[in-house]
Amino acid sequence: MTQPNNPLHGIKLEQIVTDLQAHYGWEYMGHQINIRCFNQDPSVKSSLKFLRRTPWARTKVEEMYLNFLKNNT
Repeated sequence: MTQPNNPLHGIKLEQIVTDLQAHYGWEYMGHQINIRCFNQDPSVKSSLKFLRRTPWARTKVEEMYLNFLKNNT
């Protein structure tokens, strides 16, 4: 089943976090979305663990990624 209108379809959460971190850095991400996994000893692994268990935070990260894609294409 394809999702042509879903820009996040087929993009893994790890790729989203990695791309955002490479572009913005942890400090900016933590300022935009105030969660501990971005602000205290940040890593992709800890962020993925938290985001997979926290739907509201994952939604915010996905929104940040969509803005990143819109502004960088």
